[in-house]
Amino acid sequence: MTDLSQSTRQFPKIDGAFTAIIVIYICVALFLPAEFGATLGFTANAMTSTAPFIIFAVLAVAYLKATGAETLLARAFEGAQTRMIVLAALLGGLSPFCSCEVIPFIAALLAVGAPLGAVMAFWLSSPLMDPAMFAITSGTLGFDFAIAKTIAAVGLGLFGGFVTMALSNNPVFVDPLREKPKVGGCCGVKAPFQGKPVWAFWQDSERKLAFRDTAVENAVFLTKWLLLAYTIEALMIRFIPAEW
Repeated sequence: MTDLSQSTRQFPKIDGAFTAIIVIYICVALFLPAEFGATLGFTANAMTSTAPFIIFAVLAVAYLKATGAETLLARAFEGAQTRMIVLAALLGGLSPFCSCEVIPFIAALLAVGAPLGAVMAFWLSSPLMDPAMFAITSGTLGFDFAIAKTIAAVGLGLFGGFVTMALSNNPVFVDPLREKPKVGGCCGVKAPFQGKPVWAFWQDSERKLAFRDTAVENAVFLTKWLLLAYTIEALMIRFIPAEW
């Protein structure tokens, strides 16, 4: 008698982000062929400019995972979450990252267990103001306006951070981006890299495997969503009037 369980074919899971990207470009090629090259070029240029931030974040998280140092970094965010939210909002107002460039750093912070309130504060305030934007705003709209915008950026970060902290007990906000508690290996042991970090992780085969798996996983995650974001941005710039 034939084993039906063996005859059942397992189809690979379709990734929604990559599927959306392909569908968008197919639609552009069919219905807006004149815009296909411009859309693709905008996305490629944006990804090229963001690539250094992606590479840094991917390698940093992979290194922390492989060495076991993520526990040390996570301890830095323990306790005094209110202070962390304030510092994150202030740091976000000074960091020179746009709304897309900040995504790799957000993913890295969440991956090592940073509290979501502090991450949200940094995420909200960072794209709104940076040193270069402050200088440009001061020269075009005045120093007072630049100061007001900086205060608004930090204030928005504080608001989002404290609201997120208040909702942190909700199951929806528990361990974002940390679906797998295991770090590398196939022995089934939960969190195998405990204790003192091993900085020269490449001398251990299991840690090298953890580095590779973490790097690939985060690289795919960041690349697919940034590709989708830049593709949509290219179409928005082309078809939505700036006056809106």
